Amino acid sequence: MNVHTVSRPICIIGLGLIGGSLLRDLHAAGHPTFGYNRTTSRAEEAREEGFDVSSSLTETLARAEKEGALIVIAVPVPGFPHILDRIANEAPSCGFTDVASVKSAILQAVKERGLEGRYVGSHPMAGTADSGWKASTTGLFQGRAWVVCYDQLEEGDVSDAWAALWGDVAHMAGLVGAEVIPTLADSHDAAVARISHLPHVLAEALSVVGDNGGALSLSLAAGSYTDATRVAGSKASLVRAMCETNAPKLIEVLDEALELLQGARNDLAGDQPSLEELVDAGYRSRIRFDARSGLRPVLRVHPGADGWVSILRQAEAIGSRVEVF
Repeated sequence: MNVHTVSRPICIIGLGLIGGSLLRDLHAAGHPTFGYNRTTSRAEEAREEGFDVSSSLTETLARAEKEGALIVIAVPVPGFPHILDRIANEAPSCGFTDVASVKSAILQAVKERGLEGRYVGSHPMAGTADSGWKASTTGLFQGRAWVVCYDQLEEGDVSDAWAALWGDVAHMAGLVGAEVIPTLADSHDAAVARISHLPHVLAEALSVVGDNGGALSLSLAAGSYTDATRVAGSKASLVRAMCETNAPKLIEVLDEALELLQGARNDLAGDQPSLEELVDAGYRSRIRFDARSGLRPVLRVHPGADGWVSILRQAEAIGSRVEVF
């Protein structure tokens, strides 16, 4: 098996930006893929474009069970309890993953239903400010990080079936051009609070401050404002769902950011106004990010082989991508 091989059909539940883009890429790669979207008109649009899509969740899950598909949950976080219950009842032998931007809360919901033996959490670090089927596109995941969690390995022995499921989730990510990075759910949530959820909060605040300046401020707004506020154009319910679900981790980094901002304010309010400390530190941090961009080290792993958990731990510690064979 190589990085471009998935051993089972893929069933995608929810065809918004991420689920729809995944459907497009898997279809383009020639992999057997079908999906569900609850909005009948959107499902019809997808079918008219040549995709195998239904607006019946019952029929879709029955088909997934019959074909032994890998189910990908791609609905907003508030919809997870319902989908998990439906999978438990209507696709009881299917392995499944998800693409949510929080992992600990989802894992807990899975455990509450006793489904952890056939679940592997995942999260593609890709997206735009747009949402819905019409926003989906091919190539969204190319070269992007795709987290694949391995918490069950840390909690004890896992079955061969779970190891194979982990491998298929990783292979699916590779099939659409993403780079697999293994993490634990808690580590993932701490990281995305810093580089995804906090930027959303700051973008919202910057949008409000700019708007409060009135027509002149908005007429003068250029690149620094538009770049910094881009994600404030995301659907409000989606932003709330991911940030509120990750509240403990987000509060920690929000406090860190507020401390930096308060320090900058104090420095500006002194006899010799200065932003030297914050600007210099920010510049150095950005340079380190630019230097690392696109240069993720690579480790190779074979799911189920002796010592594979040690490789995943090492990869997480250094932010490495893994190639699965």
